[in-house]
Amino acid sequence: MLTGDPEGFALLTGEIARAAGMQLGDYKEKVLRRRIAVRMRARGAESYGAYGDLLRQDPAELEKLKDALTINVTRLYRNPETWDRLRALVLPGLLARREGAVRVWSAGCSSGEEPYTLAMILAEEAERMGKHAWAGKPRIVATDIDELIMARARAGRYPSSAFMEMPPELTAKYFRPVGTDDREVIPALRRLVDVRRQDLLREPPPTPPYDLVVCRNVVIYFDRDGQERLFAHFADALTPGGFLLLGKVETLMGAARERLEVVDVRERIFRRPL
Repeated sequence: MLTGDPEGFALLTGEIARAAGMQLGDYKEKVLRRRIAVRMRARGAESYGAYGDLLRQDPAELEKLKDALTINVTRLYRNPETWDRLRALVLPGLLARREGAVRVWSAGCSSGEEPYTLAMILAEEAERMGKHAWAGKPRIVATDIDELIMARARAGRYPSSAFMEMPPELTAKYFRPVGTDDREVIPALRRLVDVRRQDLLREPPPTPPYDLVVCRNVVIYFDRDGQERLFAHFADALTPGGFLLLGKVETLMGAARERLEVVDVRERIFRRPL
């Protein structure tokens, strides 16, 4: 981890804050340095100045850095372009093939924003296809290891900050106001999500197979061996023709690369061949 050049670090973080529209003051400096250093190593930048030049030249790198810096920040409908691509490329075929009874695993679900987003977009896509009865058929197994955040996921209650990227019409349709600043998921959507405790590295996938496995910005916390084992678990858990969605900063590696084909490289969508 780079520890020198405090002036260069201050200039870089100021530039990142302006370009990304982020408030970095709440981040510990050690965390900022570590996460910026990960992206610098990935791109071969040997100084803060060189990485600043790279950010100005490559807008895609800024997006990858933003994801790296906000790994612990969860929101409903986070990264809308990812969900839009999933709806365009994956969900219509899955819903048609399963007549609505799609099985999904949200691995590392944190406080539940991801599985409820999945439930929403599945319901929306079913309605768009004119199959309104299908909206209540998907089953989403959401797993995490932290009991405290799992309790939040089961409650399905979130502050206004969690809805920053949500389309307002979906917020009004699927969440109802509670208290002074919170909203909670409607019962019809909550019934689609089953929150369970699971240790990703030490326990097998819960009740496979799945048509879709979603694990975004979790795998990067593990070392290379752990990542390869997780990817193998995900491939094993998929039914033939099933899909895997990863975070934008994550790269499929190990034996799973030979078992899964790329559907969308930018949004990290992969498919297990039939």
